[in-house]
Amino acid sequence: MITLWLWTLITIQIILGAFDTIYHHELTERLAWCPSQRHELQLHGVRNLVYCALFVGLGTLHMNGALAWVLGAILLVELGITLKDFVEEDMTRKLPASERVTHTLLALNYGAILALLAPILLVWAQAPTGITLVNYGLWTWLMLLAGLGVGIFGLRDLAAAKCLSQMAAAPTLPALLPAGKRLSILITGGTGFIGSRLIAALLERGHDITVLTRRAENAANLGTPIRIITDLDQISDDTYFDTMINLAGQSVAGWLWTAAYKEKILTSRLDMTRGLVSLMKRLKHKPESFISGSAIGVYGIEADTPQTEDTPLSQEGVFSQTLCQSWEAEANKAKTLGIRTVNLRIGLVLDTAGGSLGQMLFPFEFGLGGPFGNGRQWMSWILRDDLVRLLLHCVTDAKIGGPVNGTAPQPVTNRAFAAALGRALNRPAFIPIPAGLLTFALGDLARQVFLGSQNILPKVAEDSGFVFAAPGLDTAFATLFNTPAKAPDKPPAAETPPSRSAKKC
Repeated sequence: MITLWLWTLITIQIILGAFDTIYHHELTERLAWCPSQRHELQLHGVRNLVYCALFVGLGTLHMNGALAWVLGAILLVELGITLKDFVEEDMTRKLPASERVTHTLLALNYGAILALLAPILLVWAQAPTGITLVNYGLWTWLMLLAGLGVGIFGLRDLAAAKCLSQMAAAPTLPALLPAGKRLSILITGGTGFIGSRLIAALLERGHDITVLTRRAENAANLGTPIRIITDLDQISDDTYFDTMINLAGQSVAGWLWTAAYKEKILTSRLDMTRGLVSLMKRLKHKPESFISGSAIGVYGIEADTPQTEDTPLSQEGVFSQTLCQSWEAEANKAKTLGIRTVNLRIGLVLDTAGGSLGQMLFPFEFGLGGPFGNGRQWMSWILRDDLVRLLLHCVTDAKIGGPVNGTAPQPVTNRAFAAALGRALNRPAFIPIPAGLLTFALGDLARQVFLGSQNILPKVAEDSGFVFAAPGLDTAFATLFNTPAKAPDKPPAAETPPSRSAKKC
């Protein structure tokens, strides 16, 4: 008979495994969308199917005689798969500390389960070979539910691994910089979602790159050759940079917007920008240009009508707007040094490798996605590779200065965005997340980032001759998922503008 202690340990294993799968594999690492992790997904798929058989078997059956030995062999096979998986993960990706701790707890707990289960299996093995149905009440239902869950994830992981075998890793993006001219570039935020892709593009053309990062180990996977510094004081006065690109800052969506975290978001951007301007002042040779990050939050969260760089800025007083306007004000101090300064106002950046889309893929892939609130709020987005190309376009076009909207020319409503993502994944996308639930859980972060409306057009980019590879959302998703576009892209005029009087559900 299975004891209460054993059921408790198995329940702990289920909870730890669910946390590891959902938080690490799905939300943090997004393994199902990483071609480099195909073999890891295969191991996860097989392991989850083994767990499915174990949970269902232990919760509903007594396996007697030779079948008890078969069950013991399955337990050992699962142990071997897990050890191989740990090795695969260490070889192919840098595990966060939380995942390493979780793996350690899973391994220790599994060892305890084996120790308690071994004498039970020996008793079963002495009985005549056969299967007896049993019912442990709530424990049986828990095992069936856990078996169903890991079985679904197991089949999904195997299917994802098969798809990844047909999907090549993102090709290196050619840098749109003058051929034959080797530029010296200082980049902050180079280890981030946008910066890492930018550096890959620059390395393709052999440019001289210096990356400022707080932790040098974070830049280990950026490629070579790169000069890594951890403090601007490490740059001597006679160093020359053709341009400086400032993408550094605490993640906006990295935590709840408490007063302390808002201060962290603000000071991280202002302090870095001030530091770069101070560096420019002491350099004997000033850079030709300074490209500083900003965001479309500068327009506020009630920008239902189209906004361009020429649109006068409102003063709604919300944090996201104050943040961006303060950030740009610091960056514009470089103009007094005679340096061409660009404030790149970045929208929602799309790529399967991370960002907001990376977080959305998990629920949408399981058919649980849908609009935020009533879905009438406008979303201004841009493909990550288009943003990198636009950034480099700002470096090379000496006529560009001031604000530049880093958004695609066809913004959409949130409802249209959800529908397009569901279409691209062949999944339904009709389950809304109520605005009240979002604001209750996330507060100002939800009100300003997820429910705010921003209809932003890239007038400066288009007027300067920049051509977007993905001007419309269906094209963007087809590019990211390596599939044909599900429907022709529609211009924003086809959208129904949100009503100012309409309440978000």
